[in-house]
Amino acid sequence: MTFARKIWKLLVGVKDALALIFLLLFFALLYAALSSRPGPGKIVDGALLLDLNGSIVEEKSKVDPIGLLMSAEAPAGEFQARDVERALRLAATDKRIKVVVLDMSRFVGAGMVHIEEIGKALDAVRKAGKPVLAFANAYADDGVQLAAHASEVWVDPMGGAFVVGPGGNQVYFKGLLDRFKVNAHVYRAGTYKSYVEPYLRNDMSPAAREAYEDIYGALWSGYKADVAQARPKAQLDRMTGDPMAWAKASGGDFAEGSKAAGLVDRIGDRTEFQKRVADIAGKDENGDLPYKANRLAAWLAANPEKGEGAKIGVVTIAGEIVDGDAGPGKAGGDRIADLLDENIDEGFKALVVRVDSPGGSAMAAERIRRAIERYKARKIPIVVSMGNMAASGGYWVSTPGQQVFAQPETITGSIGVFAVVPSFEKTLADYGVTSDGVKTTALSGQPDILGGFSPEVEGMLQASIENTYRKFVGLSAAARRMTPEKLDSIAQGRVWPGREAQRIGLVDKIGNLDAALAEAARLGGVGNGKWQAVYLKDDEDSFSQFLSGLTSDSAGEPAGAFDFASFVALRRQDQFARVADQVGAMFRTRGTQAYCLECPVIPGHAAAPGPRELSMLESLARLFGKE
Repeated sequence: MTFARKIWKLLVGVKDALALIFLLLFFALLYAALSSRPGPGKIVDGALLLDLNGSIVEEKSKVDPIGLLMSAEAPAGEFQARDVERALRLAATDKRIKVVVLDMSRFVGAGMVHIEEIGKALDAVRKAGKPVLAFANAYADDGVQLAAHASEVWVDPMGGAFVVGPGGNQVYFKGLLDRFKVNAHVYRAGTYKSYVEPYLRNDMSPAAREAYEDIYGALWSGYKADVAQARPKAQLDRMTGDPMAWAKASGGDFAEGSKAAGLVDRIGDRTEFQKRVADIAGKDENGDLPYKANRLAAWLAANPEKGEGAKIGVVTIAGEIVDGDAGPGKAGGDRIADLLDENIDEGFKALVVRVDSPGGSAMAAERIRRAIERYKARKIPIVVSMGNMAASGGYWVSTPGQQVFAQPETITGSIGVFAVVPSFEKTLADYGVTSDGVKTTALSGQPDILGGFSPEVEGMLQASIENTYRKFVGLSAAARRMTPEKLDSIAQGRVWPGREAQRIGLVDKIGNLDAALAEAARLGGVGNGKWQAVYLKDDEDSFSQFLSGLTSDSAGEPAGAFDFASFVALRRQDQFARVADQVGAMFRTRGTQAYCLECPVIPGHAAAPGPRELSMLESLARLFGKE
């Protein structure tokens, strides 16, 4: 009977595999059929709808077909910041667009640099005499800042606007590691390199506190200034200065309290909001919305970019820098280096390196840097444009820049490196497990995470980290035309906001991506001639394009805040996810890291572990193979 059951399970497995293959073929054929249809549909006179059901990012992640099938749910939606900006600037001058609608009910978050740039585009829409209407069940920090640029901000009667500001507590693991006698071997170079502090301390060091106060203070000042400029009557201090008094004044009705503080204008549910939009955009009796609307994807497809003139190449380094071919969404060192090498003969007048990364693998960062240097060797000017962050490894890849642009809220610097490797010899000894053996050299069997590290290995690891740090400092010093000693004095792993980084010489100018592109055109000798930005990207096959479109359409259910209780739950989810990532970092296969812990995580990019749901693949198995 046992043999028969094994045969039966094998047959069921074969059947499931065949069913999966046929399903994939079906989707491929369906995409081919859809691709054969005419181009984008007709643009209607009405609203431009930005249904921001996810996060705004520098570069959209690539959809992994296998990962999608193994996942219990579709990935959260992602919207490329420059796409949203372009759509809004087109809407400002297009007579067919009467109103811009921001549906932020499922908005997860964005970096401050992206919000400020999109906010300027919203301001341009309003300056053109067109209203901007925003709606959400509830607004958190990022949502409040973005919605501040709307002419009418609506909130559901059960919701509100909740601003908590940057910062918060870190979790420290030293007490836990000591309790279980885990030996966390930490090797670092940089006084302010606080990524490793949770494994070494029970609290924040004075140096780390100084760095955090500086960077979070700059972010909070920038946030308040942006909200105040967009919405002068807003009273953030009423909410953040004394939250309890604010809550009591509104009787716990946060929607009314948010309106009293000037953060929202009108209280109403989705039906009332849509009726208001229909009064401006016109009613639509036959569509899925009660008003005439053009969605983002269709709007962009109907207004393709028309490039002409000299070509300025743009390479994007977004997300954690990792070894291998990862990305987009992560900056795989091999992938980006290959992308640069494959396009080096495209006749670019200059190259703009757009960086939005907290760093990561030092080896991958060096791989990317060398590929950029190959452009420089061909006398192609290099300009760096820093987004939300270009820290640690993100700064490493910026060193070839002849001109480096940052924005006031950019987080940069963090010039330092580290490595963390745990060993368990003390833990095992408590249970009577010991180690012994024969060694031919002092390094035989090392590093030994069960028997303990030898002094020679400890010394070699620290020497390797210090050598990498010297290389990092040397590259940065040469790039910034400083002595290594001067650079070292402002390095030490410390992070800096954009304006401070300019003051101490880590960046050259304050400006956005457009300013960096204009500078690249100037350095490339374009003069008064026309030029175009050409974004380097991998060729995407038809099936991947189909999956990307499929997930974009179906990713309408990321976690969103509805009331204060759900807002608290989301914060808890993000905090659990970050703690899990810190614990996991000790056990991952990683080399020397140039990574910034202080760099804030864009909300919603990591999901906390929760109850396990069936993946798509498991669901198919259940469907086709019931026992």
